[in-house]
Amino acid sequence: MSGVSNTITNQEKFDRGQIEVDFITKSFDSDAGNILALDGINLEVVPQEFITLVGRSGCGKSTLLRCIGGLISPSTGTIKISGQVVTEPHPQIGYVFQQAVLLPWRTVEENVLLPFEVKGNPTDKEKHKVSEVLEIVGLSDYANHRPGELSGGMQQRVSVSRALVTEPSILLMDEPFGALDAQTREDMNIELLRIWEVAKTTIVFVTHDIGEALFLSDRVVLMSARPGKVHDIIEVNSPRPRTFDQVENDPAFWKMRQRIREALH
Repeated sequence: MSGVSNTITNQEKFDRGQIEVDFITKSFDSDAGNILALDGINLEVVPQEFITLVGRSGCGKSTLLRCIGGLISPSTGTIKISGQVVTEPHPQIGYVFQQAVLLPWRTVEENVLLPFEVKGNPTDKEKHKVSEVLEIVGLSDYANHRPGELSGGMQQRVSVSRALVTEPSILLMDEPFGALDAQTREDMNIELLRIWEVAKTTIVFVTHDIGEALFLSDRVVLMSARPGKVHDIIEVNSPRPRTFDQVENDPAFWKMRQRIREALH
């Protein structure tokens, strides 16, 4: 990059998935009255960064993620993706939910092809892209299997593949591995980082697991109890690639873990 001007570099940075959350609030009407879920959230995520949102249940992590994704609108404030105000689901964004949400009668390949089918008849180029993504996530040999023939971890890889196939610059992940057993979850964390390094995607990830957050992230955004606010942002400066042994045994990780735990309590 030494031969590239700062102007070009900054423009590329801005165009590839810059997220700007500008003092948003979000409230909901309920039988108990108006509930303030988010209060004054201000956050910037740079392209290709891995950000994790951590906080107690009900603090608004998933609500913030849905606002960023354009699935719901903030009550006040604005969210911008690459400089454009988000008012609806954004074409630069892929979304992965806690459950894989696959169509059981369709094969792996057909499930991943679905985003292209929604827009019309998939082209040969789009079909080839499906094959490329399945290769990246290690599912090429399972392209003709149906979801019921796959493990939970493999089903989530299909879900990630479907989110990646349109080449989004941003991937939003709402506790995608929360329902998996501990070993499968660890395997999926490693797999996700491998995919992230290949795809160069900006990721905003929601989890309750402090160790998972520290293992995955460039920064951990700690949210306060409802109404959700950004309580603290923790820089995870440990070099990559990381191992789970580091997270378990490195004193630096333990200090960050303790800082998060104390804030949560």
